[in-house]
Amino acid sequence: MKFTIGFDKQDIPTLHKYWDDIIKSQQWTEGYFTKLFEDKWSDYNNLPSVAFSGWTGGALAAMKYFGLEGKTVLCPSNTFMATPLAIVNSGAKVQFVDCNKEDLCMSFEDFKLQCEKFKPAGAWIVHIGGHIAFDIEKISDYCSANNIILIEDCAHAHGASWEGKKPGSWGDAGIYSFYATKTISTGEGGILVSKHKELIEFSKQFRNYGKLEYKIPGLNYRMNEFTAAIGVVQVDRLADIISYKNDYASKLDARFPNRVRLKPGMVSGYYKYIVFDPVENSTGKVYDQPCHRIMQHNVELPNTDWIAKHHWCVLIYYKGE
Repeated sequence: MKFTIGFDKQDIPTLHKYWDDIIKSQQWTEGYFTKLFEDKWSDYNNLPSVAFSGWTGGALAAMKYFGLEGKTVLCPSNTFMATPLAIVNSGAKVQFVDCNKEDLCMSFEDFKLQCEKFKPAGAWIVHIGGHIAFDIEKISDYCSANNIILIEDCAHAHGASWEGKKPGSWGDAGIYSFYATKTISTGEGGILVSKHKELIEFSKQFRNYGKLEYKIPGLNYRMNEFTAAIGVVQVDRLADIISYKNDYASKLDARFPNRVRLKPGMVSGYYKYIVFDPVENSTGKVYDQPCHRIMQHNVELPNTDWIAKHHWCVLIYYKGE
């Protein structure tokens, strides 16, 4: 099985029609399909949505809106460098938190310790591999009780849920990525979801230079119409992709008992199928270089260092060939 983007060939005629419509419209950005993509994602995710040209635009918008510049923001070290880089490029200070061995996601116990030590104004939690972070409820409750802004990195979490609740619903904002390798993809692109209407309106201006009042110091993070049309097709296909991956994963379960085991009521989008034994024919690791090591933070995060060496990802592509 070789790498396969989660795109169904039967959707090609529909996508080509959408692109023809865009060409005829002479509106290649800020048009019908961007709004349609946002509406479809809102219906799926049960939260208002704003599309961006990439995950980073949504991340920076959230950081700016919540006024985290110059403040300490906690972040799991077991994540892609995009997460801490969004923090530091927002002018905030990043401090790292250990993960759990069971789910590779942020540990509530270590999160509490780091909160007591650093008194953060904000925190990022990352849903690794397609499932919901096991400690999301505890971390969300702690943040609410202590006035800590919580942002969910949902880059892996398309199709995930826990008792019907979707990623981005526990925190103050959630940011998805539609990079080429993701469960559903637009090549490049991202989307922000939030229960805060003011953040949604702020984000729409932030992605477009702050137009028209220019009171918001934004830049260009717009999603073009051709990309948004791919997103429309992909959201319509998402349920089928998740069903396919879950069926495939259920067949793998008997072969790989030493794996990430989901909590009751949890559905994974299976961006990755993660096991804790070496696999010869695998896609490697989710992350093999902890961010605290890359950024040379002198901290001890034993679970994160262990995970970097002791997990592998079994191939699980949508209709892979």
